[in-house]
Amino acid sequence: MSGEDKELSLLLSEINEDNSIRLMKKFNKIMRWVIADFPKFVSHKYPDKHGLIYYGFNNVENKYTYKELDSLSNRFANFLIENGLKDYDRVAIHSFNSDYFVISMFGTYKAKGVLVPINYLLTGKDVIYQINNSESKFYLLDDSFYSQIKDVLPEFNYVKKFVALNKKDKINNEKFVDFNDILKNYSDKEPDKILNIWDPVTIMYTSGTESLPKGVIHTNQSLIAEYVSSIISGRFENRDVVIHALPLYHTAQKDVFLVPYVWLGATNIVLPKGDIQLIMEAIQKYKANSMFAPPTVWIGIVNHPDFKKYDLSSIEKIYYGAAIMPVEVLNRLRKEFPNAKFVNYYGQTELAPAHTALLPEDHDIKPGTAGKELLNMMTELMDEQGNIIKEPYKAGEIVGRGPHTMIGYLKNPEKTMEAFKYDWFHSGDIGMWDKDHYLYVIDRKKDMIKTGGENVSSREVEEVIYKHPAVKEVAVIGLPDEKWIEKVTAVVVLKDNYEKSEELKKEIMEFARNNLAHFKAPKEIIFVDSLPKSPSGKILKRELREQFKSRKEFKEKM
Repeated sequence: MSGEDKELSLLLSEINEDNSIRLMKKFNKIMRWVIADFPKFVSHKYPDKHGLIYYGFNNVENKYTYKELDSLSNRFANFLIENGLKDYDRVAIHSFNSDYFVISMFGTYKAKGVLVPINYLLTGKDVIYQINNSESKFYLLDDSFYSQIKDVLPEFNYVKKFVALNKKDKINNEKFVDFNDILKNYSDKEPDKILNIWDPVTIMYTSGTESLPKGVIHTNQSLIAEYVSSIISGRFENRDVVIHALPLYHTAQKDVFLVPYVWLGATNIVLPKGDIQLIMEAIQKYKANSMFAPPTVWIGIVNHPDFKKYDLSSIEKIYYGAAIMPVEVLNRLRKEFPNAKFVNYYGQTELAPAHTALLPEDHDIKPGTAGKELLNMMTELMDEQGNIIKEPYKAGEIVGRGPHTMIGYLKNPEKTMEAFKYDWFHSGDIGMWDKDHYLYVIDRKKDMIKTGGENVSSREVEEVIYKHPAVKEVAVIGLPDEKWIEKVTAVVVLKDNYEKSEELKKEIMEFARNNLAHFKAPKEIIFVDSLPKSPSGKILKRELREQFKSRKEFKEKM
């Protein structure tokens, strides 16, 4: 018996954890289940299908078959390995959505690296923090951001290699390697790597609602478990033609939609960003039948002056999430897209991110709810003492358990333990069950307004104000007040055919008082031209609070 045969005989002689792991590594390529292999598996089934299409402004179009996606991502993986990437080294990408983003993402996974997508709205110290906190060794940059980042490049303490994703001639810096040269000059042979279901594959930084964003670590297991839940709940199909317009550095677009749809072998249309005109153009051009967007983007589409000029009748599947959808807006969407099925996803970055979903068949009976837990998740409500709340209509913090869950926050054990208190993941959201056990998301803990000793849900007030015919968008916040401690304040964007006036403010306030308990009604209306939003479409209430709390009238009172 050879030495290899003896080793195998020993490994199979007793069933235990160590032997199981060693066997899985010994026969890794035969049995592994990892995201890195998705392009290979899909290429084997649909080699000549155009699975990735980048569509940009001015009719820019780059098409890739699944065979090409697999080949090019292998080339990038071999570049990383040959330039010093060690297992679990971090690869940061700072870019708009692009074909390069998708290729480099799968290439990083194939090389056994850890992808770190950077929020492209960040500048200066914020980018430095994420690059250094993650200890990224490679930095991939879209030329669009070079001018705003070039002066801080020397402060990237761990980066060994810089890559220009496009238009290298615009990045006048000899440190940068041209991405297109990489795709020409490196082998397209699959790297010889042992990849495991438990390997960390990405660090997604939270939106930074606190002082510093937290690096959420996800593994093949957490992401693949979430992909399975998303595919089943979203009724994803191989035939789907899908628009991906929201930022891929955000886990919703990347991990609820793009990667699961690649896994299925669908046709993926990647847009550089969520430009309303470009979205409508792409839907019409490719006859797309599926798209995800937060409520703010869907509002922008139906309110766009050219909305009726485009043929959007191909849309069959409308997905929304990342923020609460006002029922009034949902009703408008259902009217404008009568043939579409709707799915509302609710979740958190830490859960990869999908947690619950309101399915198409439930939209008639439970509009405005977040639905029920997904296949691979358990959802409960919890009080401050760690007790599970089962009674309907009683508020508690939304908590979850399941394989979607992150393994922790990078270099932050305190926040990790806080998030996993009582052996559940704590979302920071307040919810309640209805009598049929559907979940209502009432508010973020930090967005609950404490006014005159009473708790007011900003969402409840927003739902009412959205029903006023003059209101296009609204965000309700609490602002400092001498009498009320926090004053319920509605920040309103008006529809185009309405003009700002004191009379209209009074009318909206009266409308709210007629439809709410008086302590919940806004004490003040503020008109603005637009609301600050993250690229994922979330309204940034923190910015509104900061903007308006320092107004002269508040300073005089405090």
